[in-house]
Amino acid sequence: MAREDAVRCLRCLLYAINLLFWLMSICVLGVAAWLRDYLNTVLTLAAHTRLEEAAVLTYSPAVHPIIIAVCCFLIIVAMVGYCGTLKCNLLLLSWYFGSLLVIFCVELASGVWTYDEPSVQRSDMISLKSRMPNYGLQRYQWLTHTWNTIQTEFKCCGVIYFTDWLEMTEMEWPPDSCCSNQYPGCARHAHYRDLSDLHQEGCGPKIYSFIRGTKQLQVLRFLGVSIGVAQILAMTLTLTLLWALYYDRKPPEPTLPEPPTGTDPGPLTITHPPQGEAPKSGNTRPAEAWSNTATTSNGHGHTQFEMETLP
Repeated sequence: MAREDAVRCLRCLLYAINLLFWLMSICVLGVAAWLRDYLNTVLTLAAHTRLEEAAVLTYSPAVHPIIIAVCCFLIIVAMVGYCGTLKCNLLLLSWYFGSLLVIFCVELASGVWTYDEPSVQRSDMISLKSRMPNYGLQRYQWLTHTWNTIQTEFKCCGVIYFTDWLEMTEMEWPPDSCCSNQYPGCARHAHYRDLSDLHQEGCGPKIYSFIRGTKQLQVLRFLGVSIGVAQILAMTLTLTLLWALYYDRKPPEPTLPEPPTGTDPGPLTITHPPQGEAPKSGNTRPAEAWSNTATTSNGHGHTQFEMETLP
């Protein structure tokens, strides 16, 4: 009864852990996809600069294809673990344990291999000004789109201040993507009437903060550590459940009955057919019969046998 309660408790815990695996894996995939979109935009603007290298070092552990593939595989493994726990199947539970062990080793190796501190200074943000003169040119439409996306998503304008557009380009006012409320001609209207309609903070500090790490990156790191701890707990519970199920299904070893002690088995007598009666078989050899009477001598434990030979 106690073992059945323990098995039931182990199964409930594994159900809960597999549900956590599904939820955390989905959260990791969603946040990683959001960060990857932002990261691609920043990398396009900071190509061939120290900012590009720093951004890759910071976000590669979080958005690396190996981590994405591991999270997708973990969802499938959690489904197999749920089925194995539900049916108490030793083969599925063994496969579940082995898969969790492999995933944990891959995650640990990937985290150690890709971990590195980015070396970036605030002064490196000035290098972004070199990308401003090409804004709006026909052959640099991709750069124009990148600037507009960054200024809209990060709610910033220019590198240090919105006046960078006036210094580095021949434009008379900043792009419309600098407006807090965007509409065609909003930047021209704000430049001549109300500068507060423009984003007052430059994109350089915003990109610097993004490269150093955002709250979303901290969430990803927390989820990664949580998944690792949950995997260790799940492997421990799975081993315990396998041990309990194996010994429950193991057949009990047969026990031989012991002879009673202190009792006299009595004389053993073997009867033989009467003399003169022919044997039933056709064999003409003289038959010999044994008449054994087992008696015990007085206090010595010796046994005497009497033998009678028939003609």
